[in-house]
Amino acid sequence: YADAARELGAALAERGYGLVYGGSSMGLMGLLADSCLEAGGFVEGIIPDPLFLKESAHPRLSARTMVPSMHARKATMLARSNAFITLPGGLGTLESLFEVITWAQLGIHAKPIAVWNVSGYYDGLFQFVETSAAHGFISSAHRRFVAIRNSLADIFTHFDQWKTPTSIATWIDHDQM
Repeated sequence: YADAARELGAALAERGYGLVYGGSSMGLMGLLADSCLEAGGFVEGIIPDPLFLKESAHPRLSARTMVPSMHARKATMLARSNAFITLPGGLGTLESLFEVITWAQLGIHAKPIAVWNVSGYYDGLFQFVETSAAHGFISSAHRRFVAIRNSLADIFTHFDQWKTPTSIATWIDHDQM
């Protein structure tokens, strides 16, 4: 998993893409940021004030944005991102993944979402998603919001070929928000 994080960071920089993430120097995300920075990439960390010290903020970020809450963090990352890639991770990763999918379902964004299924890490999760779709809890149209890919090359191909969906009705009127 560490190798995948490093590979992604270097690939983002090599393609001229920036990285927007939670701003920590720890774990896979810290490795991702390090490799992107080492390859000459731009890395922005979005850090909630209450977690600044607890999360060990990355000391070498290209930009750091302090926000008041976790909700503000996710909304800021959504606004600053053009696409989303999920690496293997824990509960916070899952929560962020499903929130960005739900926001796509609600029409809050129409940006590509990909899950890098490194070594089959997400096989069980996506079997559950398929089961939910088979039972009618997730529509096939909404299921297609997420590309599950086993290689980084396939993720970038998906992003390069991305066309914003036009046929899915949104559930809310954003002008009323």
